[in-house]
Amino acid sequence: MILCQISDLHIKAHGKKSYRIVDTAESLRRCVAQVNQLRQRPDAVVLTGDLVDFGLPEEYAFLRQLLQPLSMPFYLLPGNHDEREALRAAFPDHAYLQQGGERIEYVIDDHPLRIVALDSVIPRASSGALAPASLIWLDRVLQMQPDQPTVVVMHHPPFNTGIGHMDKIGLENPQALADVVRRHPQVERVLCGHLHRSIQARFGGTIASTCPGVAHQVMLDLSPQAASQFAMEPPAFQLHLWDAQSGLISHTAYIGEFDGPYPFYDGDELID
Repeated sequence: MILCQISDLHIKAHGKKSYRIVDTAESLRRCVAQVNQLRQRPDAVVLTGDLVDFGLPEEYAFLRQLLQPLSMPFYLLPGNHDEREALRAAFPDHAYLQQGGERIEYVIDDHPLRIVALDSVIPRASSGALAPASLIWLDRVLQMQPDQPTVVVMHHPPFNTGIGHMDKIGLENPQALADVVRRHPQVERVLCGHLHRSIQARFGGTIASTCPGVAHQVMLDLSPQAASQFAMEPPAFQLHLWDAQSGLISHTAYIGEFDGPYPFYDGDELID
């Protein structure tokens, strides 16, 4: 199975640019087109939060329009820029969004790799937290299928990254999640967004990782005093390839047109 991960879209209504610089709508259009044209078609796409910028109904209406061309199933979850009820209202045909009661938490059992989504949003806050009831639910859900390879998806990563201003608005209770995940070795990965960079860390007996932003990236400044800044580094998405022998293997794919491909060899001879 190939699971595509797209994160931190920050779509604004009517194509307005974020921070007067970033054309997030055009970035998403390019991403969707590239995902559709991949040589190996993903089985599904998961979008790990900050789908829009202000949680407005008109932003979600535009988001729906931008995602419509995707040629495979896609699953949405909120980030700190999102508003749950506006998201649900814009995607009434996505029944899984109704699974979790107040929070948008759900299980997708339609693929070889099971997808379990957690909602880390604290309304009107940039940091995140998992509710005690969510952790109990996660433990129960994972107990139900202990032999099924699983990814847990959420917005806020459950580890510090070294980027000071982002760590200040990270997940408030990562140890509680680690205690649950460690009891369930079928969890292949905890897939997150929020950081606008590709970052990996050991976590709860598995690996937790973050996905690059689909438009703009957080500056790589590994300082506790790092300023809140972004850069127009290449946008990207990730492909998570699962097979029974190797487990989950993750690749970062940059969005855009680049020279190549070129052969390494001309016939049997190495090209100088």
